[in-house]
Amino acid sequence: MIAALGAAFAGAAQAAEGETVSTLKDQSQVAVTLYNQDLALVKDTRRVALSSGDHRLAWRDVSARIRPETALLRNLSESRGFYLVEQNFDFDLLTPQTLLDKYVGRKVKVIKTNPATGAETVEEATVLSANGGMVLQFPDRIESHPPGRLAFQAVPENLRDRPTLVVSLHTPDSGSQELELSYLTGGLGWKADYVAELSAKDDKLDLNGWVTLTNQSGTSYRNAKLQLVAGDVNRVREEVGYALRDGRIPMPAMAPAPSMKEEGLFEYHLYTLGRPTTMADNQTKQVALLSASNAAVRKELMLKGADYYYRSSVGDIGQKLKVGVFVEFDNKGKGLGVPLPKGIVRVYKKDASGNAQFVGEDRIDHTPKNETVRLKLGEAFDVTADKKQTDFQKLSGTGRYNYVFEEAFQVVLKNATDEAVTVRVVEPIPGDWEMLSESHPHAKEAANTATWKVTVPGSGKATLNYRVRVKY
Repeated sequence: MIAALGAAFAGAAQAAEGETVSTLKDQSQVAVTLYNQDLALVKDTRRVALSSGDHRLAWRDVSARIRPETALLRNLSESRGFYLVEQNFDFDLLTPQTLLDKYVGRKVKVIKTNPATGAETVEEATVLSANGGMVLQFPDRIESHPPGRLAFQAVPENLRDRPTLVVSLHTPDSGSQELELSYLTGGLGWKADYVAELSAKDDKLDLNGWVTLTNQSGTSYRNAKLQLVAGDVNRVREEVGYALRDGRIPMPAMAPAPSMKEEGLFEYHLYTLGRPTTMADNQTKQVALLSASNAAVRKELMLKGADYYYRSSVGDIGQKLKVGVFVEFDNKGKGLGVPLPKGIVRVYKKDASGNAQFVGEDRIDHTPKNETVRLKLGEAFDVTADKKQTDFQKLSGTGRYNYVFEEAFQVVLKNATDEAVTVRVVEPIPGDWEMLSESHPHAKEAANTATWKVTVPGSGKATLNYRVRVKY
C-alpha cells in the first residue's frame, strides 16, 4: 500500500516560499461565456492582498483545461506600475502516483507494521522506478512492491492539489487589490434542446427550448454570470491541447429559469441568463431558453425519388416505398421570432387517453428569425408507394454527352387511413428535360426538380403517370 504522511498532503495546499495564494474565497465575481464548440471564456474577478515589489501569485481553482496562452491578468484597482513577468500553468496534480513519480532518485521512508504485535519499523530506501510499478533500493537489497506505506519528506513545489496558474508579477503598492483573470478553456459546453407538442389536428405546435450546460473543466463556477454565443466561430486547430478528464458521467440537474435575453454580437447571437447560476464540476444543468404556444404548423407527406433511373432502363423501381413525414413552422410570432440555436427538436403528440407520445425528432441548424423550421419526423405507416418505369427509349446519341432518352413512369400511392391525404412527389430529373405528358400538373421547383401534389382518397389509391424527355 502506498500512502503519504498527512502533513505532506496538507502542504500541497500551502503556498510555496514567497508565494501568495488566491482561492475561491477571494472571488467576488465570475462570468462565463460559452460557445458551441467545447470552448468558453472565463472572467474570474478576485480581491487579493498583495505586497509591493516582485512576487509570485498562485491563482488556484482555474479550469483544468485552461489554454494558458490565452490567460490575461489585469489589475482593476490600480493598473499603473502593475505588470506581469512570467506565468506557469501547474496541471500536474497531486496524487499518490504523481508524488511517487517526483521522488524517483530520492529517498523515502518505508513504514511497516507487524500484524502480530502492531509494532512499526521504519526503513529508508531510494525510489528507483515508479513506471508501471514501484521499485525501491534498500541499503542491503532491492524490492519491487514492498509491503507497508511510504512517508515523503515534502511535496515537490510543482505538484498542486488543484489546477493552479502561477504568475510572477510586480505591483507598486501593497494592499487589497481587485484582479481579473480571463482565459479560454475547454471542458465547458452547451447545446440547445427543444420539446414540441403537436395538436390533435397537427396544425398547431407548442414549443419549449432548453439550454443544456455541461461542465467538465475541473472546477466549479459559483453564482456565475452566464452568456451563450450561438454561431460558428472560426478557431485555429491546436496541435497540442490539454485534456484532463476523469471520465465521470455528469448527472442531469434541472434548473428552470426565465427565458434568456437575446442580442446580436458581431455575426453571431448572444444569449444572457437573467440571473446568476452555479455550474458545479462534472454537472449537467438545464435552463429555459424560450417558450411558444399555438404556433401554426404545416404537415407534409413526401415521396422523394432519385436521378439514377433516368439514365437507363430499370423497370420496377420499388414497391411499398416509404413516404416521409415532415412538419414545418415559421420562426415568427409570439414566443418565437428570435434566433434559434442549433439543436435537436423532439416532437410529441397526445394519444386518445391524453398521454404524450414521442413521434419523432430532427436536428436544426442555427435558424434566424422569420425563417422556416422544417423537421423530418419519420416515415408514414399507412401511406406507401409503388413505382416503376413503364417505357424507356434511346432516341439518339453515340458520344459521352449527347444522349437523348424518352421514358415514362408510374407512381401508385396507397392510403390505408380513413381520411384523404396529399402526397408531394419530388423527382430529381438530371440533364436538360422536358415533360411530354402527365396525369397531374407538375411544378418545376428547381432546374433539376419536378414536383407533383397528389391527393389520395381514404382507404384508396391514386396513380401518377408522366412521360419525360431527357437530354445529356
